Amino acid sequence: MLKDKNKTVFFLISFLFIALNLVFIAYDFYYIAFLPVLILFLFTAIVSIDKIFLIAVFFTPLSVRLDEFIPGIPVNLSLPTEPLLAGILVLFIFKLLLDGKFDKKILFHPVSIAIFINLLWIFITSITSTMPGVSFKFFLSRLWFVVGAYFLATHIFNNYRNIERFIWLYIIPLVIVIIYTNIRLSGYGLDNQNASNWVVTPFFNDHTSYGAMLVMFFFPLIYFATKNKKNTLLKFLSISVFLIFCIAIVLSYTRAAWLSLFAGVGLWILIKLRIKIRYVIIAGITLIALFFVVQNKIIYNLEKNESESSGKFSEHIESMANITSDASNTERINRWKCAYRMFRERPIFGWGPGTYTFQYAPFQFSYDRTIISTNFGDLGNAHSEYLGPLSESGVLGMLSFMFVVFMAFRTGYKVFHKTKSKQIRNITLFIILGLATYFIH
Repeated sequence: MLKDKNKTVFFLISFLFIALNLVFIAYDFYYIAFLPVLILFLFTAIVSIDKIFLIAVFFTPLSVRLDEFIPGIPVNLSLPTEPLLAGILVLFIFKLLLDGKFDKKILFHPVSIAIFINLLWIFITSITSTMPGVSFKFFLSRLWFVVGAYFLATHIFNNYRNIERFIWLYIIPLVIVIIYTNIRLSGYGLDNQNASNWVVTPFFNDHTSYGAMLVMFFFPLIYFATKNKKNTLLKFLSISVFLIFCIAIVLSYTRAAWLSLFAGVGLWILIKLRIKIRYVIIAGITLIALFFVVQNKIIYNLEKNESESSGKFSEHIESMANITSDASNTERINRWKCAYRMFRERPIFGWGPGTYTFQYAPFQFSYDRTIISTNFGDLGNAHSEYLGPLSESGVLGMLSFMFVVFMAFRTGYKVFHKTKSKQIRNITLFIILGLATYFIH
């Protein structure tokens, strides 16, 4: 009897939904068809929000910007990742208000404190921004990324297996992007360095961010390829994906990615030698100081380098140091100079988070402009995660971001050296190396 009632209810709801669909379609409103998906999402999120988070991770490499579908739209989003993260933010706050269960140790962890300081300064500089609308959108976007990818993740990663799931759920769709990218590149020639810059679209803006993600997950792949000694199938899969990544990194023609990969290897040696992080920082500051002492001689030698970026591996490597005629390098220097000039004009509060793209044009000097510069200065950011915040949120914007980076690596170092679990120690090492490649890049 109960089963018959359930069937009746099911068919009644289905009939009403179909009828409702027909009415809305008659008025050219098709979005009602997504209602079951939305209901399923809300149900899954309430029952198990961690699954929604892992779904968002899977779709991150496959996300496409909204302006690909609606050109010129004033508000841009990565679909479906950012709406998922926005939903996670709302649900996370809702669940927190309902049950109040959250590990307070996380809130007072040094990394969390560094993140709070950075978020607070972004909020303050959004108020003082030259474009408050842009800055508050930037702040809101940063907020849902932090809540999903940090605070919720700290809860999910209590289960060690979720750490490995997280990495694989990013790597697998990234392999799909690699295959797509290199099939497109083969149509123009695998040695076509110019084509490598845009064949990554619509999943990545250009080959720079694509190369950064390849190298970032390169080291965790080494961990998987070396740890699965008993599981032959998983070891074979890990090695196969690792080789795919090796080929993809070369064919990305992203020089900064190649450089950061070598830097990651150098960091691996330092960690293995158990050199304390403060000595690494002191060495870094010393090298920077030495650069300023002999900068004229270094710049003079760099200016003599006329190697252009190309499909030839050796020439592409040599072109890293070409700061006179290589358009990619000179335009990057142009953006850095613009960021510094913007900072000098507004050193405390900056121009506002997310505003660099809209504000840097007047700060381009004629002798810095390149063949890829624009009159309106509307193509991209500062090409630096350090100078960007410096221009947008002033000196405290850059320092608060660098504080987050420092505390993350300090925590990683402590975990690596103090944990008694060999498994945790090894995966921590390769995650540190992966993060290091991004911040060096």
